Amino acid sequence: MAHYVYEFTEGGRDMADLLGGKGANLAEMTRMGLPVPPGFTVSTEACRAFLATGSEPDGLSREVFDHLTPLEEAAGRRLGQQDDPLLLSVRSGARFSMPGMMETILDIGLNDDSVLGLAKSAGNERFAWDSYRRLVQMFGSTVMGVDSTLFEDTMTRLKNTRGADDDLHLDANDLAGLVEAYKELIHQETGKDFPQLPAEQLQRAILAVFESGSGVAFTRDPATGAPGVYGDYLPHAQGEDVVAGIRNTVPLDGLKNLDPTSYAQLRGHLRRLEAHYRDLCDIEFTIERGKLWMLQTRVGKRTAEAAFIIASALVDEELITADESLARVGGDGLSRLMFPRFDGSKAGQALAHGIPASPGAAVGCAVFDSAEAVRRAAAGEKVILVRQETTPDDLPGMIAAQAVLTSRGGKTSHAAVVARGMGKVCVCGAEELVVNTHARCFTTDGTTVEEGTVLSVDGSEGAVYLGAAPLVDSSVMRYFETGERSAGLVDAVARAVRQADGVRRLGVRANADTPEDATRARRFGAEGIGLCRTEHMFLGARRQLVETMILARTDAERERALDRLLPLQRGDFVGILEAMDGLPVTIRLLDPPLHEFLPDRTELAVRLAAAEAHGNPPGAHDRELLDAVNRMHEENPMLGLRGVRLGLVAPGLVAMQVRAVAEAVVERKRAGGDPQAEIMVPLIDTVEELRLVREEVEQVLAEVSNASGIPVRCPVGTMIELPRAALTAGAIAREAQFFSFGTNDLTQTTWGFSRDDVEAAFFSAYLDKGIFTMSPFETIDREGVGRLVEIAVEEGRAAHPDLKIGVCGEHGGDPESVHFFHGAGLDYVSCSPFRVPVARLEAGRAALHGTADDDSK
Repeated sequence: MAHYVYEFTEGGRDMADLLGGKGANLAEMTRMGLPVPPGFTVSTEACRAFLATGSEPDGLSREVFDHLTPLEEAAGRRLGQQDDPLLLSVRSGARFSMPGMMETILDIGLNDDSVLGLAKSAGNERFAWDSYRRLVQMFGSTVMGVDSTLFEDTMTRLKNTRGADDDLHLDANDLAGLVEAYKELIHQETGKDFPQLPAEQLQRAILAVFESGSGVAFTRDPATGAPGVYGDYLPHAQGEDVVAGIRNTVPLDGLKNLDPTSYAQLRGHLRRLEAHYRDLCDIEFTIERGKLWMLQTRVGKRTAEAAFIIASALVDEELITADESLARVGGDGLSRLMFPRFDGSKAGQALAHGIPASPGAAVGCAVFDSAEAVRRAAAGEKVILVRQETTPDDLPGMIAAQAVLTSRGGKTSHAAVVARGMGKVCVCGAEELVVNTHARCFTTDGTTVEEGTVLSVDGSEGAVYLGAAPLVDSSVMRYFETGERSAGLVDAVARAVRQADGVRRLGVRANADTPEDATRARRFGAEGIGLCRTEHMFLGARRQLVETMILARTDAERERALDRLLPLQRGDFVGILEAMDGLPVTIRLLDPPLHEFLPDRTELAVRLAAAEAHGNPPGAHDRELLDAVNRMHEENPMLGLRGVRLGLVAPGLVAMQVRAVAEAVVERKRAGGDPQAEIMVPLIDTVEELRLVREEVEQVLAEVSNASGIPVRCPVGTMIELPRAALTAGAIAREAQFFSFGTNDLTQTTWGFSRDDVEAAFFSAYLDKGIFTMSPFETIDREGVGRLVEIAVEEGRAAHPDLKIGVCGEHGGDPESVHFFHGAGLDYVSCSPFRVPVARLEAGRAALHGTADDDSK
């Protein structure tokens, strides 16, 4: 017979698959001897059986009530007992805690009779009726499906009638009346009565968990990582009040004055748990009649800032190793820390203040419900979700929003915990705000802010400003830019990146086209340039010279134009090689089609026709220009005359560029430098293309070497950015000294997508339908594009064992893609300068995991 129910004494944290996260951690605390109330866990096997059949598994009820008997004996009370009833709570818990799970159902066992017994045994009639109204409310919404806002509206009307600021100002009679109102509401909405039998309450609550999950002390500040006890406490309240944010909390330190004994015990338990789990712990607790009970523990969610600071601190405290600390931070978090923050001195008078629940700076227009947040965000608008408090139903809006702002709740409210987990800016408990979701506005100090008004939310300081506040750079960005160190976050980030550098196998280069970009990339830790795009050197004033070259009628005219371009491009290369002295610089020969350097075809034709209509016929140059534009027009230029094809049919173009590189190498060597130029041929389809261009490149290098008396040796390789090149990599590798994957174009040509066209046209629909889980232009498509990369690496290395292989598409700076490239055996990744620190960090993490797959990210 299947075994579905386990005592807390039967498990441990290694049984999360069977017991769920909450059950496994309750068992672990029981094993540690902490004061955990007696109870049992219904296993995930029972849930799977229910989902498979749609009905309660055979024998589950019998097992539950078999375990209930010893629990009643241990407590000395029975479920539903009229004079002093045993009360139970039902909590949901998946393998990993996640936002949007059902609320805990408290006080199961109360009914119209036992509530009177509880009032007598507790000596507190108000407490008893408050407990009963919670049960009816939670059971009604979670188990019986009544809209939770209907209960909230009923409560609000009663508070308004009584002139009460919160539910603490309602007396026992008020709460008893509220119970009746709630029961009537349930009957109106469902046609059924709230169940009075405790056994039925328990059974239905358990089944409700199967159909849908849910805290309030932290061992460190989850927002900043600062040491100490952090959290929220509500006297005369029960657990869900704190996490729901329906009443504003007091800092956990307030418990020190209210109940110093329990506070001291709690601090001791927190220290033990953090040492045991070797991480930030998120704790749920309750104090019943002066006794502290530990209800839950789990590894706590934290902001990116806190993740780095806590990981560094735990190494100093010798709880984890430096390698373990690296596994606890990530590139996505580091990227967020490099964003700017508000300049408080110029932000003006704050509109309101609340609890800084998740740091960062965000600007957007105020919206007052989840649906509106999703709608506006989908239209490209940045939004701030404003609520009294959030519930699991608000999750889509929280995902869509730049920030979350609530008038109630604390650092452990639903809004705070979920926002921190998603890296969203969050300010909670801004009491000055009177939020009216029906009127879609809030008021504060006589000011009314309507939906659509731009707000600035500072999650680091807990401030809200009207309008778009000015921003300042982050201290982390300043560190990478200037090397300026400071204690706390910057030191923790520097330590993590340094640790990653010590263990990573992948090199990290930057994509840079100017000396300024190259200098910045080197400051950020780049170990060379993986992509220098020469087409960017032909823009601006130089565009006229390219136009002259295109319009040339004779070889001599074309050579004169190229001769004028040569010193300009040589100067570019000198500056870049100087900035990257001693490090490799991969220079890609001209890639885009030549018509991109000419005027737009339609605009030019219209301009000339208009001039002729006004009696100003175009001159010979304009006619030549239009003829050239028409001659070079392509229906699909991405797949037309560009890349290596351009070099093979435009005489002198490859030679000019290679000569500029070679002469720049000579100039740098004469200046005492160590230039390491590499020449990359783009858009190869067949090995013959590469062989022909390589012969021309080597001829020019030899000419410059002989003329200068200084040997110039530049490795010649190619960019793998077409499926055919990837599939014939073995042959191409015999003519190449290196490969670099251009994953931007490889993604386009593999999928048959033009990025500029499809992202706006149907990407959002594909994401909604689940065809994409993420954009293949942001994270490498492992099954398609990734498979081509793996084939090319395998066949290329088989033909040329010493072949150096990298990637220069923007995937080189994406955390998940970096792990793939590590596993695929590449030598380096290259990305924009600002993503270099992220790539360094993730390359180290990938080396520790030893695989492209990283479930811990």
